[in-house]
Amino acid sequence: MGGKKKLSLSQMEKLRARKERERRAALAAREKKSSSIFVPEVNDEVLNELRKMKVLTPYNVASRFDLRVSVAKDFLEELHKKGLIEFVSKSRKIKVYKVAA
Repeated sequence: MGGKKKLSLSQMEKLRARKERERRAALAAREKKSSSIFVPEVNDEVLNELRKMKVLTPYNVASRFDLRVSVAKDFLEELHKKGLIEFVSKSRKIKVYKVAA
C-alpha cells in the first residue's frame, strides 16, 4: 500500500532537465582536468617565478606551473643538475630546494 507516488508531467520534465544539466557539468569538469605532462622550458620567465618562491618543493612547482607532481620532481632534478637550484633537505617523501644565489 504506500510507495512512491507518480510524478506529474511537469515534475518529470523538471527532473529530466536537472539530470541533463548535471551530466553536462560533469562532462565539462572532466574535460577541464587535463594536466600537462611536458616539462616547461627553462627560460627567464620560469626562473623569475621560481625566485619568487621561498622554497621549491614538487607540490609547489606542480601547482604553480600546472604540472603533475611526478613531472615537477623531474623538473627540479633537471634544474639541480644544471646548477640553477640548490638542494636543501630531504625526507622520506619530499626533497626541498632553493634557488641558487
